Amino acid sequence: MKILSTFFLIGTIFLGCNSNRNSETSSDYSEGMEQVALEPSMMKQSIQLNGQTQETEAKIIKESLLRFETSSIEKTYKQVKKLVFSNNGIIQKDETNKNYNSIERRLTIRIPTNSFQKVIDTISNQVRVFDRKEISQRDVTEEFIDLEARLKSKRKLEARYLELLVKAQNVKEILEIEREVAKIREEIEAKQGRLNYLLNKVSLSTIQLSFYEQTQVEKPISQSYFNRIIKAFKGGFAGIENFFIGVLYVWPFIIIGVLATLFIRRKFQKRNKV
Repeated sequence: MKILSTFFLIGTIFLGCNSNRNSETSSDYSEGMEQVALEPSMMKQSIQLNGQTQETEAKIIKESLLRFETSSIEKTYKQVKKLVFSNNGIIQKDETNKNYNSIERRLTIRIPTNSFQKVIDTISNQVRVFDRKEISQRDVTEEFIDLEARLKSKRKLEARYLELLVKAQNVKEILEIEREVAKIREEIEAKQGRLNYLLNKVSLSTIQLSFYEQTQVEKPISQSYFNRIIKAFKGGFAGIENFFIGVLYVWPFIIIGVLATLFIRRKFQKRNKV
Protein backbone atom coordinates (compact mmCIF):
# COMPACT_ATOMS: atom_id res chain seq x y z
CA MET A 1 0.00 0.00 0.00
CA LYS A 2 2.97 2.35 0.55
CA ILE A 3 3.85 2.05 -3.12
CA LEU A 4 0.26 2.77 -4.12
CA SER A 5 -0.04 5.77 -1.75
CA THR A 6 3.22 7.26 -3.01
CA PHE A 7 2.15 6.87 -6.61
CA PHE A 8 -1.25 8.40 -5.95
CA LEU A 9 0.56 11.41 -4.45
CA ILE A 10 2.64 11.76 -7.65
CA GLY A 11 -0.49 11.41 -9.76
CA THR A 12 -2.29 14.08 -7.74
CA ILE A 13 0.57 16.53 -8.31
CA PHE A 14 0.43 15.92 -12.08
CA LEU A 15 -3.34 16.27 -12.18
CA GLY A 16 -3.27 19.39 -9.97
CA CYS A 17 -1.08 21.18 -12.52
CA ASN A 18 -3.84 20.70 -15.09
CA SER A 19 -6.90 21.39 -12.89
CA ASN A 20 -7.10 25.08 -13.89
CA ARG A 21 -7.66 24.20 -17.53
CA ASN A 22 -11.09 23.55 -19.00
CA SER A 23 -11.45 20.24 -20.81
CA GLU A 24 -11.51 20.67 -24.57
CA THR A 25 -13.99 18.95 -26.85
CA SER A 26 -13.10 17.95 -30.36
CA SER A 27 -15.02 18.82 -33.50
CA ASP A 28 -14.86 15.93 -35.90
CA TYR A 29 -14.21 16.47 -39.58
CA SER A 30 -17.00 15.47 -42.01
CA GLU A 31 -17.09 11.75 -42.82
CA GLY A 32 -16.48 10.73 -46.40
CA MET A 33 -14.51 13.87 -47.32
CA GLU A 34 -11.55 13.60 -49.61
CA GLN A 35 -8.20 13.38 -47.85
CA VAL A 36 -5.91 16.39 -48.34
CA ALA A 37 -2.27 16.65 -47.25
CA LEU A 38 -2.06 18.67 -44.05
CA GLU A 39 0.75 21.25 -44.09
CA PRO A 40 0.80 23.67 -41.15
CA SER A 41 2.01 27.22 -41.63
CA MET A 42 5.81 27.44 -41.90
CA MET A 43 6.16 30.83 -40.15
CA LYS A 44 8.50 30.76 -37.16
CA GLN A 45 7.41 32.25 -33.85
CA SER A 46 9.07 32.65 -30.45
CA ILE A 47 6.89 32.03 -27.40
CA GLN A 48 7.39 31.88 -23.64
CA LEU A 49 6.70 28.44 -22.14
CA ASN A 50 7.50 27.64 -18.50
CA GLY A 51 9.79 30.66 -18.32
CA GLN A 52 11.80 29.59 -21.38
CA THR A 53 11.82 31.09 -24.88
CA GLN A 54 10.97 28.48 -27.51
CA GLU A 55 10.97 28.89 -31.28
CA THR A 56 8.35 26.94 -33.19
CA GLU A 57 6.28 26.97 -36.36
CA ALA A 58 3.38 29.39 -36.04
CA LYS A 59 -0.05 27.78 -36.13
CA ILE A 60 -2.44 30.24 -37.81
CA ILE A 61 -6.11 29.54 -38.55
CA LYS A 62 -7.18 31.51 -41.64
CA GLU A 63 -10.80 32.12 -42.59
CA SER A 64 -12.57 34.30 -45.13
CA LEU A 65 -16.12 35.36 -46.03
CA LEU A 66 -16.80 36.68 -49.55
CA ARG A 67 -20.07 37.80 -51.17
CA PHE A 68 -20.56 39.45 -54.55
CA GLU A 69 -22.87 39.79 -57.56
CA THR A 70 -22.16 38.02 -60.84
CA SER A 71 -23.64 38.20 -64.32
CA SER A 72 -23.72 34.40 -64.68
CA ILE A 73 -23.98 32.19 -61.62
CA GLU A 74 -23.15 29.00 -63.56
CA LYS A 75 -20.08 30.49 -65.21
CA THR A 76 -18.78 31.79 -61.88
CA TYR A 77 -19.35 28.41 -60.22
CA LYS A 78 -17.34 26.61 -62.92
CA GLN A 79 -14.47 29.09 -62.54
CA VAL A 80 -14.44 28.76 -58.75
CA LYS A 81 -14.63 24.96 -58.91
CA LYS A 82 -11.66 24.83 -61.32
CA LEU A 83 -9.67 27.22 -59.11
CA VAL A 84 -10.36 25.20 -55.95
CA PHE A 85 -9.48 21.80 -57.45
CA SER A 86 -6.32 23.15 -59.12
CA ASN A 87 -5.11 24.21 -55.65
CA ASN A 88 -5.87 20.81 -54.05
CA GLY A 89 -8.91 22.15 -52.24
CA ILE A 90 -12.40 20.73 -51.76
CA ILE A 91 -15.95 22.11 -51.80
CA GLN A 92 -17.30 20.95 -48.47
CA LYS A 93 -20.80 22.39 -48.89
CA ASP A 94 -22.77 23.61 -51.91
CA GLU A 95 -26.28 25.06 -51.78
CA THR A 96 -28.43 27.17 -54.12
CA ASN A 97 -31.30 29.47 -53.08
CA LYS A 98 -33.86 31.23 -55.31
CA ASN A 99 -35.14 34.51 -53.95
CA TYR A 100 -37.76 36.97 -55.26
CA ASN A 101 -35.47 38.58 -57.84
CA SER A 102 -32.18 36.65 -57.59
CA ILE A 103 -30.50 33.24 -57.49
CA GLU A 104 -27.75 32.75 -54.91
CA ARG A 105 -25.14 30.01 -54.55
CA ARG A 106 -23.24 29.44 -51.31
CA LEU A 107 -20.05 27.39 -51.09
CA THR A 108 -17.96 26.29 -48.13
CA ILE A 109 -14.43 25.78 -49.43
CA ARG A 110 -11.50 24.09 -47.63
CA ILE A 111 -8.18 25.02 -49.14
CA PRO A 112 -4.57 24.22 -48.08
CA THR A 113 -3.29 27.16 -46.05
CA ASN A 114 -0.32 27.77 -48.37
CA SER A 115 -2.81 28.41 -51.23
CA PHE A 116 -5.31 30.48 -49.21
CA GLN A 117 -4.08 33.95 -50.22
CA LYS A 118 -3.59 32.89 -53.83
CA VAL A 119 -7.21 31.74 -54.11
CA ILE A 120 -8.52 34.91 -52.40
CA ASP A 121 -6.49 37.13 -54.77
CA THR A 122 -7.62 35.22 -57.87
CA ILE A 123 -11.29 35.58 -56.92
CA SER A 124 -10.82 39.26 -56.00
CA ASN A 125 -9.26 40.06 -59.39
CA GLN A 126 -12.46 38.88 -61.11
CA VAL A 127 -14.88 40.82 -58.88
CA ARG A 128 -15.55 44.52 -59.43
CA VAL A 129 -17.19 45.23 -56.06
CA PHE A 130 -17.70 42.95 -53.04
CA ASP A 131 -20.91 43.16 -51.04
CA ARG A 132 -18.91 41.71 -48.18
CA LYS A 133 -15.26 40.74 -47.80
CA GLU A 134 -13.77 39.52 -44.53
CA ILE A 135 -10.41 37.84 -43.91
CA SER A 136 -9.36 36.76 -40.42
CA GLN A 137 -6.30 35.06 -38.93
CA ARG A 138 -6.18 33.48 -35.47
CA ASP A 139 -2.91 32.46 -33.83
CA VAL A 140 -3.26 29.17 -31.90
CA THR A 141 0.47 28.43 -31.56
CA GLU A 142 0.51 28.74 -27.78
CA GLU A 143 -2.56 26.52 -27.35
CA PHE A 144 -1.08 23.97 -29.76
CA ILE A 145 2.20 23.72 -27.81
CA ASP A 146 0.38 23.69 -24.47
CA LEU A 147 -1.77 20.76 -25.61
CA GLU A 148 1.27 18.83 -26.82
CA ALA A 149 3.05 19.37 -23.48
CA ARG A 150 0.00 18.30 -21.48
CA LEU A 151 -0.49 15.22 -23.65
CA LYS A 152 3.13 14.24 -23.07
CA SER A 153 2.68 14.67 -19.32
CA LYS A 154 -0.56 12.64 -19.27
CA ARG A 155 0.97 9.79 -21.25
CA LYS A 156 3.91 9.60 -18.85
CA LEU A 157 1.50 9.49 -15.91
CA GLU A 158 -0.51 6.76 -17.63
CA ALA A 159 2.66 4.72 -18.19
CA ARG A 160 3.55 4.97 -14.49
CA TYR A 161 0.10 3.84 -13.43
CA LEU A 162 0.36 0.85 -15.78
CA GLU A 163 3.71 -0.06 -14.22
CA LEU A 164 2.11 0.13 -10.79
CA LEU A 165 -0.79 -2.01 -12.00
CA VAL A 166 1.61 -4.90 -12.60
CA LYS A 167 2.84 -4.64 -9.00
CA ALA A 168 -0.65 -4.45 -7.43
CA GLN A 169 -1.13 -6.87 -4.53
CA ASN A 170 -4.90 -7.24 -4.35
CA VAL A 171 -8.17 -6.57 -6.17
CA LYS A 172 -8.78 -3.26 -4.36
CA GLU A 173 -5.48 -1.81 -5.56
CA ILE A 174 -6.12 -3.06 -9.11
CA LEU A 175 -9.56 -1.41 -9.24
CA GLU A 176 -8.26 1.89 -7.85
CA ILE A 177 -5.42 2.01 -10.39
CA GLU A 178 -7.70 1.09 -13.30
CA ARG A 179 -10.11 3.86 -12.26
CA GLU A 180 -7.30 6.43 -12.37
CA VAL A 181 -6.04 5.10 -15.71
CA ALA A 182 -9.55 5.44 -17.19
CA LYS A 183 -9.73 9.11 -16.11
CA ILE A 184 -6.32 9.86 -17.57
CA ARG A 185 -7.22 8.19 -20.88
CA GLU A 186 -10.41 10.29 -21.14
CA GLU A 187 -8.35 13.45 -20.71
CA ILE A 188 -5.80 12.22 -23.28
CA GLU A 189 -8.54 11.52 -25.84
CA ALA A 190 -10.15 14.94 -25.29
CA LYS A 191 -6.86 16.81 -25.65
CA GLN A 192 -5.79 14.69 -28.64
CA GLY A 193 -9.14 15.43 -30.31
CA ARG A 194 -8.68 19.16 -29.74
CA LEU A 195 -5.13 18.94 -31.10
CA ASN A 196 -6.35 17.14 -34.25
CA TYR A 197 -9.07 19.76 -34.70
CA LEU A 198 -6.55 22.62 -34.50
CA LEU A 199 -4.21 20.83 -36.90
CA ASN A 200 -7.04 20.45 -39.40
CA LYS A 201 -8.07 24.11 -39.07
CA VAL A 202 -4.47 25.28 -39.43
CA SER A 203 -3.69 23.07 -42.40
CA LEU A 204 -6.95 23.67 -44.31
CA SER A 205 -8.25 27.24 -44.39
CA THR A 206 -11.98 27.91 -44.75
CA ILE A 207 -13.58 30.22 -47.33
CA GLN A 208 -17.31 30.97 -47.11
CA LEU A 209 -18.12 32.07 -50.67
CA SER A 210 -21.49 33.48 -51.73
CA PHE A 211 -22.37 34.87 -55.18
CA TYR A 212 -25.73 35.75 -56.73
CA GLU A 213 -27.30 36.67 -60.07
CA GLN A 214 -30.16 39.14 -60.49
CA THR A 215 -33.26 37.79 -62.24
CA GLN A 216 -36.33 39.48 -63.73
CA VAL A 217 -39.41 39.65 -61.54
CA GLU A 218 -42.18 37.49 -63.04
CA LYS A 219 -45.35 39.53 -63.62
CA PRO A 220 -48.81 37.91 -63.72
CA ILE A 221 -50.29 37.55 -67.22
CA SER A 222 -53.03 40.20 -67.75
CA GLN A 223 -56.36 38.92 -69.14
CA SER A 224 -58.28 40.58 -71.97
CA TYR A 225 -61.86 41.86 -71.53
CA PHE A 226 -63.27 39.02 -73.69
CA ASN A 227 -61.48 36.39 -71.58
CA ARG A 228 -62.90 37.95 -68.43
CA ILE A 229 -66.47 37.74 -69.88
CA ILE A 230 -66.01 34.06 -70.75
CA LYS A 231 -64.62 33.39 -67.29
CA ALA A 232 -67.63 35.16 -65.72
CA PHE A 233 -70.09 32.99 -67.75
CA LYS A 234 -68.25 29.84 -66.71
CA GLY A 235 -68.38 31.01 -63.12
CA GLY A 236 -72.15 31.61 -63.38
CA PHE A 237 -72.80 28.10 -64.74
CA ALA A 238 -70.59 26.66 -62.06
CA GLY A 239 -72.67 28.54 -59.46
CA ILE A 240 -75.95 27.13 -60.81
CA GLU A 241 -74.46 23.64 -60.81
CA ASN A 242 -73.32 24.01 -57.22
CA PHE A 243 -76.78 25.32 -56.23
CA PHE A 244 -78.61 22.25 -57.63
CA ILE A 245 -76.08 19.91 -56.05
CA GLY A 246 -76.69 21.65 -52.73
CA VAL A 247 -80.46 21.25 -53.15
CA LEU A 248 -80.01 17.52 -53.67
CA TYR A 249 -78.22 17.32 -50.34
CA VAL A 250 -81.11 19.00 -48.42
CA TRP A 251 -84.15 17.66 -50.30
CA PRO A 252 -85.55 15.69 -47.30
CA PHE A 253 -85.66 18.89 -45.25
CA ILE A 254 -87.40 20.73 -48.09
CA ILE A 255 -90.14 18.04 -48.31
CA ILE A 256 -90.63 18.08 -44.54
CA GLY A 257 -90.87 21.89 -44.61
CA VAL A 258 -93.48 21.84 -47.41
CA LEU A 259 -95.61 19.23 -45.64
CA ALA A 260 -95.41 21.15 -42.36
CA THR A 261 -96.49 24.35 -44.14
CA LEU A 262 -99.52 22.61 -45.75
CA PHE A 263 -100.55 21.07 -42.43
CA ILE A 264 -100.43 24.40 -40.58
CA ARG A 265 -102.37 26.15 -43.36
CA ARG A 266 -105.19 23.59 -43.22
CA LYS A 267 -105.41 24.02 -39.45
CA PHE A 268 -105.86 27.74 -39.81
CA GLN A 269 -108.46 27.30 -42.57
CA LYS A 270 -110.60 24.97 -40.35
CA ARG A 271 -110.50 27.42 -37.47
CA ASN A 272 -111.61 30.31 -39.70
CA LYS A 273 -114.61 28.29 -40.93
CA VAL A 274 -115.75 27.58 -37.41
